Amino acid sequence: MSSIPAVVVSGLHAEARGETVRRLLASTPYSAAVHHDLRGIARGRVERVVMDAWGVRERNEIQIVRGCVACTLREDVPPALERLADGARLLVVETWGSVEPRAVAAGVAKAAGVHLAGILTAVDPSALLDDLTCADRLGSRAFTAPGDDGRHVAGTLARQIEYASGLVLGAPDPRARTVLEHLGAGAPVTDLDELIPPHGAVDPAALAAKVSPATLRPPCDRTSAGMATTVWRRLRPLHPGRLHDALPDLAARAPRSRGRIWIANRPHALLSWDCAAGLLAIEEHGRWLAALPASAWADEPPARRAAAALDWRPKLGDRTQLLSFTGPALDRAALHAVLDACLLTEDEMLAGSTTWETYADPFAGVLD
Repeated sequence: MSSIPAVVVSGLHAEARGETVRRLLASTPYSAAVHHDLRGIARGRVERVVMDAWGVRERNEIQIVRGCVACTLREDVPPALERLADGARLLVVETWGSVEPRAVAAGVAKAAGVHLAGILTAVDPSALLDDLTCADRLGSRAFTAPGDDGRHVAGTLARQIEYASGLVLGAPDPRARTVLEHLGAGAPVTDLDELIPPHGAVDPAALAAKVSPATLRPPCDRTSAGMATTVWRRLRPLHPGRLHDALPDLAARAPRSRGRIWIANRPHALLSWDCAAGLLAIEEHGRWLAALPASAWADEPPARRAAAALDWRPKLGDRTQLLSFTGPALDRAALHAVLDACLLTEDEMLAGSTTWETYADPFAGVLD
């Protein structure tokens, strides 16, 4: 017996997300959708709502697992889908606005008799640009996130777009389409009126790999309709002091930038770079493969080993600088000049790693 396709629909914009779900249900007979209503989360309540093309079929309150929304969804989604799969031709899981779809995808993948057919992020084009460039926290906006949710609107929306296997525009809008094409790094962009339910199979591990700092698939260098993306690749390490001094300038250069970097005095640390709306986070994301014993390589995911092999250089191993910047009116030459000035000079390279270890470390308070 073949498995039933399940599609996850995510996104901060409730109307675009809800209309996408309705179109999917209307397009396929014997389809059903599961939605977790988180409006009562502050009171410890989550309501599971099951819908079909005619409306709501059932509502049930479920218990929050270990005080964790992501854990709750991971544990509740599989049995809910398994129960609905009997006789269904399509299943849809609608996430709540501020929920990032990775946890839900993991839950779908665990359901017996069901396969993940797609992760669709639905976007309202009238709100897209404002939300990608604002510094608001989720808890301060009407996305039904807890008031103490420290995540930001811009970063959450960017990650929902970048993780998706497909993007849906709530209304035709050429500029919004261009933005999604840049950020989506190859994910197809579809208008609601052209929406066709995906029925193939999508691997959650592959989706996670394309956004993970160690294996991410950056957008390509391109310019279209006033939007530009540039990718900066270099081999030399970054000077910690010069990089730290340049951070305010670099964070302001583009609404979205992400990637991985390495700093001269921290040669073992793979550092992730995640910046949205000028809010920059640099964090340690484990070690470079070259800094691990060869006996540990087999424990790394295949996507990690493949990415390291593509970047491998004598002496440096997989250490590399890889950053992508996306925004309007992006000055590639000026941006690359700022970044290049942060790299070690020829004389600093010749001084060697023993000297690099003596550099003052302005990141110590953050990374340690």
